[in-house]
Amino acid sequence: MINQIMRQSLRAILLLTIAVRLYAQAPITVPAGLPDWAFNVPDKVQPASVRPEGIVRAQGSRKEYDAAKIAGNANPPDWFPEEHKPAPSSVQGGPGITMACGSCHLMSGQGHSESADLAGMPAEYLIRQMAYYKAGTRKDDARMGPIAKAISDEDVRQAAEYFAAQKPRTFVKVIESANPPRTFIATAGRHRQLHPDGGTEPIGRRILQIPMNPMATEIRDPHFGFLAYVPPGSIAKGEALVKRGSCALCHGENLKGLGEVPRLAGLQPVYVARQLFDIQYGSSAGKAVALMKGPVAHLTEDDIIAISAYLGSLAPE
Repeated sequence: MINQIMRQSLRAILLLTIAVRLYAQAPITVPAGLPDWAFNVPDKVQPASVRPEGIVRAQGSRKEYDAAKIAGNANPPDWFPEEHKPAPSSVQGGPGITMACGSCHLMSGQGHSESADLAGMPAEYLIRQMAYYKAGTRKDDARMGPIAKAISDEDVRQAAEYFAAQKPRTFVKVIESANPPRTFIATAGRHRQLHPDGGTEPIGRRILQIPMNPMATEIRDPHFGFLAYVPPGSIAKGEALVKRGSCALCHGENLKGLGEVPRLAGLQPVYVARQLFDIQYGSSAGKAVALMKGPVAHLTEDDIIAISAYLGSLAPE
């Protein structure tokens, strides 16, 4: 099954490769000494990559969009409006909206590997995180900080309640492999993609996360998630570390959340790793994070990879 998905993904790249100038995005700053694989830093040498053009459609959806009109952050496509309640303008975009939440987190709330999975998260938790971004307690000067400072409290609450109502589903498949397929991180979208030349590469000390369907990911189709390649033995090691750390005391049985404490189960491994590195480095803060700083401070890079792999392998519901 996985080999079939890999072949389909590679075929999609070969058929849809377009030699065009990739859309420029704000530069990414990686904290000193931390691994760039966790921050989706685009490769300096860029093969031609998947870019949608013209009218685009998603499998199983009755809708169609002009690729150019949904390429930015103001007008995210809503491929399956029947799957959720009406979204507020802060999520779906509209007049005066330049950064709609659905553009990065998708209308389903589960997002891509460069953004957080918000589906089913407690509304008060999401509101609190936005307050941290606004105050600078949680730092993201390139994206979330400016958004939090610009958005109204009412829009934050509406968006938080919308995403809290979304039911999460399995959106990532974690695969242990010493030699996963060769990949690169594209400038456009900052997604890791299969390299058009094919082949494999040593996993090393990394998590390599790629779209199951590159074109579907580019057009923000919420029905297609990711494959996350991790070093052999990562899931079992991560399970031991999580149970030793008693994470369930705060995050609930099966790590699916408890009260205002968010779930960890089923989160995308690259995102989890990035958050753990941020807690170690000090760019993520708050009362809950303060409680985590002690245990997280002693984690090695291999520990973080293993914990992230295990959490990603769990069913979110």
